[in-house]
Amino acid sequence: MGTDIIVIFNGTDYMYIPIIHIHSFCPLKKNELDTLAPIESSSIKTGGNNHELSLRVTLHQAQGKSTEIYLIDDQPLHGYITEIMDDYFEFYSPIYKTMYISTKHLKWLIPYPTNECPYGLNNLKFQLSAVTEASVDTFKNKIEKFIDKIIVFNIGGSKSHIGTIKNVEEQVVLLEAARAVKDYINIDHIKTIHGV
Repeated sequence: MGTDIIVIFNGTDYMYIPIIHIHSFCPLKKNELDTLAPIESSSIKTGGNNHELSLRVTLHQAQGKSTEIYLIDDQPLHGYITEIMDDYFEFYSPIYKTMYISTKHLKWLIPYPTNECPYGLNNLKFQLSAVTEASVDTFKNKIEKFIDKIIVFNIGGSKSHIGTIKNVEEQVVLLEAARAVKDYINIDHIKTIHGV
């Protein structure tokens, strides 16, 4: 356990879970769950000092490594973190390509075992596919960079939005959908953004 994150071995993977997303928990009784001890240690190292373990340190340790992340509607994303900014990170997925993800909406992160890549892709080929652009410091500023462009908010989940960003003012994004329907979206409820 770190300052704002907890690590759980679930019998298969190490799960890095931000404490803010844990509603409750209780200890299991002996023999209630037979979980084998991990054969391999996690690819994310914390330096051995629990005070060094935090969400930000975990994101930096996971940067460039094959990773599964969970944000929304039972749709884990597979890819790797390419850059970490103040309140969001850039994530490259072979399916969605470059995505920008609000850090506060990250529910958990699972690093892949060493030398394993999503979808059986060759590690080098997978990493060379990512094209990054100049990043800005905050998630709101990143959203503003997409004004007059077609985007997808929240990766097509039940609370997704697709359209052209027309304006960003304070905490509200004005999005115009396909048939000129205007939608006003609170930035605090935007988990991901990616261009089309």
